Amino acid sequence: MCVGCREMKPKKELIRIVRTPQEEIMIDGSGKKSGRGVYICPDKICLQKALKSNRLEKSLQHHISDEVIERLKVGLGYEDKS
Repeated sequence: MCVGCREMKPKKELIRIVRTPQEEIMIDGSGKKSGRGVYICPDKICLQKALKSNRLEKSLQHHISDEVIERLKVGLGYEDKS
């Protein structure tokens, strides 16, 4: 389920974001990194919804800094920073 739009989609269509045991938040391209993971659609609107409603932080059980948010946007291929 996408943490942004809350729609059930096949795992292969979603991108996994993981909080590693070292408390680092990153995009998990392989889908196999250890840690707490959440899934999100590869859509800018879904990331915005997840951030606005704090669902990403709640699901990962960790505060997400602005720097990490920018890294996620770049990693997901978003060009602007809105």
